[in-house]
Amino acid sequence: MRALDRKLLRDLRTMWSQVLTIALVVASGAGGFLTSLSAIDSLATARDVFYAQGRFADIFITVKRAPLALVGQLREVAGVAEVQPTIEQIVRIHLPASTDPVLGQLIGIDRAVPPRLNQVSIVAGRGLFDGAAPRGGGLEAIDALVSLGFAQARGLKPGDTFGALLNGRQRQLRIVGTAVSPEFVFAGLWGMPDQRGFGIIWVDQEVLAGAYDMEGAFNTLAVRLAPAAVRRVSDAEVADALARPLARFGGAAPRTREEQVSHAMLDNEIKEQRVLGIMLPSIFLGVAAFLLNVVVARLIATQREQIAALKALGYANRTIAAHFLSLVLVIVALGLVLGVALGDWLGARLVGLYAEVFHFAEFEHRMDPRLVLLAAGVTLATALLGTLSAIAATVRLTPAEAMRPPAPGRYRRTLAERLGIARLSPAVRMILRNMERRPVRTGLSIGGVAAAVAIVVMGNFFRDAIDVIVDSTFTLSMRSNVSVWLVEPADNAVALQLARLPGVLAHESLRDVQVTLVNGHLRKRLQIRGGAVRSELLRIVDVDGRQSMPHGDGLLLTDRLAEKLGLRVGDVVRVEVHEGRRRAFEARVDGTVREMMGLNAYMNRAALNRALGEGDIATGFLLALEQGSEARLLQAVQALPRAAGAFSKAAMLRNMQEVTARNILIMSTVLTLFAAVIAVGVVYNNARIALAERAWELASLRVLGFTRAEVSGLLLGEMAIGIAISLPLGMLAGDALVHLIAMLLKSDQFLFPVVIRARTYALAGLAVVLAAAASALIVRRRIDRIDMVSALKTRE
Repeated sequence: MRALDRKLLRDLRTMWSQVLTIALVVASGAGGFLTSLSAIDSLATARDVFYAQGRFADIFITVKRAPLALVGQLREVAGVAEVQPTIEQIVRIHLPASTDPVLGQLIGIDRAVPPRLNQVSIVAGRGLFDGAAPRGGGLEAIDALVSLGFAQARGLKPGDTFGALLNGRQRQLRIVGTAVSPEFVFAGLWGMPDQRGFGIIWVDQEVLAGAYDMEGAFNTLAVRLAPAAVRRVSDAEVADALARPLARFGGAAPRTREEQVSHAMLDNEIKEQRVLGIMLPSIFLGVAAFLLNVVVARLIATQREQIAALKALGYANRTIAAHFLSLVLVIVALGLVLGVALGDWLGARLVGLYAEVFHFAEFEHRMDPRLVLLAAGVTLATALLGTLSAIAATVRLTPAEAMRPPAPGRYRRTLAERLGIARLSPAVRMILRNMERRPVRTGLSIGGVAAAVAIVVMGNFFRDAIDVIVDSTFTLSMRSNVSVWLVEPADNAVALQLARLPGVLAHESLRDVQVTLVNGHLRKRLQIRGGAVRSELLRIVDVDGRQSMPHGDGLLLTDRLAEKLGLRVGDVVRVEVHEGRRRAFEARVDGTVREMMGLNAYMNRAALNRALGEGDIATGFLLALEQGSEARLLQAVQALPRAAGAFSKAAMLRNMQEVTARNILIMSTVLTLFAAVIAVGVVYNNARIALAERAWELASLRVLGFTRAEVSGLLLGEMAIGIAISLPLGMLAGDALVHLIAMLLKSDQFLFPVVIRARTYALAGLAVVLAAAASALIVRRRIDRIDMVSALKTRE
């Protein structure tokens, strides 16, 4: 073994604790990078494979009732590769031993013409038409496939039965298998991860057509486009050509894949996690580079004599630089090994959380070797950039210069003394003077601890944001207990029936209409919600908790929607209606509101009905109930033939929190642990370096009669002052980081409110202080064990 190799091993053994803490910071950066990006890579790969295997459609259209004979004409539209008509209906589900309101989306599968688009993959049990003869005629139970997420959330399995209200008639459904489809990778109700309250159910299309008098007809259409390279028309032109013949059958505006709810939620999650997967590891790796720079610079400074001797013996600058770079590479390699293992383990756990919300035929965590190589390259480059300057500065020294001890520092009065603050103890003056002697190191140390504080703030911000969203949505905005939806728009006299149901204290009517807002060449398909002018049961609340309401007969738009359409208050927008007969009207934008969820449009219900040329029409109702009467009310609603379904605010809130609250807790815990690693790495290494550099001073003070506590106070006091400065700086940095992330994560579906509660700041401070205290205890033990004789043997 070469002499320099033996020296490297000796240095590593002597510095093992510092090597370990730096390696852990490197592992946190590399592990965080691999965790996020490997999970997202696995999610994107599962999506692409599942979409390809299931032949996911490109365009989706709903109609009232169109004849199957029209399908041939639609197949001839330029740019269309395949067209698949189906029958779909929203029904009320009745599960045994459950009073929760549950909705199901029934989708017909044609036995004679198996689906070629949005194909269903069986996960457990058998296919709908496999094995036994199909069930569903007469009073027999209808064979059904149920979506995997719904089955798991409700504990359903093949062989179980449950009730469903088909066109006013109660029928039994028998589960023959659980399944997934590319159309419903995410199958939540109104964009919420509520798989307990909403399920996808596939049944024989012939049975479904008979139940709803839809023989020879369809009400949904899936279209697959020809490859863009071989067609001469754009996606928009194809959609328009499809919409025209369907208009007279109540056809709504076609939705592209990007507008399809499941795909939009999945795509948004991938984009958000890519942002977090790049930003956070960058902070970790930046701190690791700083630590390596400090440690290597300190090691070189204490080995000036050895470097001079090596040069005198003929070792080239290149060889000496390679020796110190080898030290850096060993630390980085150890961190990378730990980081890859950590990233693989946490990535698999993150994929497991995704699998509870997004459902594929196959979904496994995979670590792409190219991703590992990328993480290794970024980590290594960051480490080398952080240490090359320190190595280069020393290896350029001549042997004679390296033999001399470093020039003593320039001492002067501290800033506090120059400001006239005279009542400082000698110990405090010594601490402040030493911190001012090395402003760069002191600043970087404070910045490293501040980064740890900022990461804890950011990790727990998501919990605060979700709490605010839940409180704003379910407390400030939704003030009703139950919402009821009708099968078809009906006269508002239905409200009188609901008012007489048990426990109803108050009620309000709603009118929801599917429209496209058009401003010049800008278009957006959405739903206008018509409500009471001064609604008490469904308030429109902005991100700051303030209530807004439509003024006059115009529209109230979310600010993101107005920006997307290029609209300002006072502008007039064209409203194209996609329900009933095709018609359009113009409406003025009366105001905007900065809401957290979705691109929404609101209007006075009476004004909306007038614009549509209709009477007092409603599509849904909000009910406020007496305490304890919800179960009786929901049971009574089931007997109303016009009611398509009922939504319980309490049930939906409970179902959503089961998934969301746990996932947010896991993420904030992991980030807090990572931040603690950073704090320990920065504080411990700085303290160890300061101890090594000032061992002679501390030993001299002990000889002069200073106690161990007083000597420790000089070193640990510097650490305490640095942390005291770091805490407020870190909280400010955390606030800035949260604003940046909220801006990067902003999308059509979601706007995170920038809310950081006092508990988050307190937790960030506590986590860093505890990590620093643990480091201080270790360093204090080393101070107590200083060998004064060895420490006082110094060069003159």
